[in-house]
Amino acid sequence: MAYRYNGFMRRQRAFSLDTHHGTRLDAILHLPKGSGKRPCVVICHGFKGFMDWGFFPYLAELLAQRGFVTVRFNFSGAGVQPGEDTVSDPEAFRHATYTRELADLLAMLDHVATGLDRRHIDADRIGLIGHSRGGGTATLASGHPDWRDRLRGMVTWAAVSTFERFSEEELAGWRRDGELPVVNSRTGQELRVGLDVLEDLEAHSDELDIRVAAGHRHAPWLIVHGEADETVCIQDALILYERAEDPVELHRIAGATHTFNVGHPFNHPSRELIQAMNVTQAWFRRFL
Repeated sequence: MAYRYNGFMRRQRAFSLDTHHGTRLDAILHLPKGSGKRPCVVICHGFKGFMDWGFFPYLAELLAQRGFVTVRFNFSGAGVQPGEDTVSDPEAFRHATYTRELADLLAMLDHVATGLDRRHIDADRIGLIGHSRGGGTATLASGHPDWRDRLRGMVTWAAVSTFERFSEEELAGWRRDGELPVVNSRTGQELRVGLDVLEDLEAHSDELDIRVAAGHRHAPWLIVHGEADETVCIQDALILYERAEDPVELHRIAGATHTFNVGHPFNHPSRELIQAMNVTQAWFRRFL
């Protein structure tokens, strides 16, 4: 299907994936012009994010323009339906455990490699990009035994170095009340994170150790982080860089916030976002 986005004509197709662990993933496939098999990049959103948020469609279009098949998708716990920009399924959001997000991503990678579009996707050239919490999940996937030797390249934007990001006061209230309140600053929507999310993190601490995964992965990794990130400190990027085995590079962007100085709805790219996109597409062109 052809459509216009910021002046680019591209082919886009919506699809859904029912995973073997019982979740349903909504996704968008972006195809570049031309025929033949191309490398594919899978994009992962972060906490309170979704595949249509802000810069994700624009990033997917840029990569398609550069010749990559691109897939962006909603994690099953996003609670956001395609075309929406607020959480309409608060129960899905409430029970979005870290291990389920990892399982979602591994399922999507497997689907891209084996069943999505064999005419256009080169299954031997798959890359991964994740933002914020999605960057942490992407790092886990890159170190997972199923994908450690299959992933050809990875980029993370503003990635967390650990999922254990809660104060003692927050943890105490979470256990006492059985839920953690979360406010979406963009919409004012008040959401709840269930106690099962915390229990999942504690029960699977080894499996969910992003810093250990950073040292296990083999794919060439570009770590992109804004020096003015107000949500995930640049120290997280430094920790990941220190823990990572080569090949890895760290690209710091002066003045860049957590979302690279853009918001939702997306109007136009900032200077900081353009820099992040330029180094990202160059990395994938180099390694995919």
